[in-house]
Amino acid sequence: MPLIADSGYCPPRFLRNGHLLTLWASQKRKLRLPWEPYFRTERLETEDGDFFDVDVLPALPGAQAAGAVILSHGLEGSSRRPYMRGMAEIFRRAGWDVLARNFRGCSGEPNRTVRMYHGGETEDLHKTVCWAAGQGYGRLVLAGFSMGGNQTLKYLGEDPSRVPGQVCAAVGVSVPCDLEGSAEMLDRPSRMLYMAYFMSSLRRKVREKHARFPDKVSVAGLSRMVTFEAFDNAYTAPLHGFAGARDYWRKSSSLPVLGSIRVPVYLLNAADDPFLSESCFPVELARESRLFTLEMPAHGGHVGFVSPDAGPYWSEIRALDFVREAVEAQRPGAGRGAGQPLNLSAASL
Repeated sequence: MPLIADSGYCPPRFLRNGHLLTLWASQKRKLRLPWEPYFRTERLETEDGDFFDVDVLPALPGAQAAGAVILSHGLEGSSRRPYMRGMAEIFRRAGWDVLARNFRGCSGEPNRTVRMYHGGETEDLHKTVCWAAGQGYGRLVLAGFSMGGNQTLKYLGEDPSRVPGQVCAAVGVSVPCDLEGSAEMLDRPSRMLYMAYFMSSLRRKVREKHARFPDKVSVAGLSRMVTFEAFDNAYTAPLHGFAGARDYWRKSSSLPVLGSIRVPVYLLNAADDPFLSESCFPVELARESRLFTLEMPAHGGHVGFVSPDAGPYWSEIRALDFVREAVEAQRPGAGRGAGQPLNLSAASL
């Protein structure tokens, strides 16, 4: 599969900066989507007595499509974030049902157990995939953003033999596939705004855990934590069986297992993404792999591939085109008729 270094993405003239694109996409995008009449939430119970919620959006009310796309959000996100809704809508319009995962504690209700979620956790994704396969979907596509993208790629590569055969393609957008490198990037002074946002949300989660599990979760020093290393050393690592933050990052990164993935994968990482280190761009793998495509546009920020008009984001169009081509290539005797442009007006989203 190709390495696409000279990408055709061109952001709006006033947003040709990774920080501006990141913030604009996060704060300014408004989606008015008439989903409520046929939108539902499925609660999946886990073997350890916990749960997580999956929002189900069918392509057509009262019917089930032949295939579904499973979306995974980023750190402290949810199924309702604009990037999730935008990707959901473009796939829904293309005839795919959408299964939007919420990590434990991210759907508006605290999860039951002391554990939370983390960047390398894949069991809940596997449960979602198996549940979807059990619903009768013949094709499943996995798409993840940021941390959810790392989980998705790690899941596909860490034990390919357990991935159900219905999984036919995967997409990762703005993926910190080297968590250690990404954490070090976000520790820079120029990233203080992002860290303040993440830490504010994470502190709320920890205080809620402390209220229910005071003997297992301490809040000592919590208010002074300003880096992922401090937070992951104090909470993520001990709650999930790691020796420390760096042990967690190294064991949870998808980068070491990308070459083992057995389905077509499209990774879209912008060169000006303020969250990503150089190690998050697996150039050599893309040059050598038959299944791995890496696209590295000069601009895009972190999940910020804003379109010049009010239509779908460029990343959403690229993801759908890739999946169409991957599906078409897997059909016996089929040609390369996939990747045709969608007929979506600027007012669609």
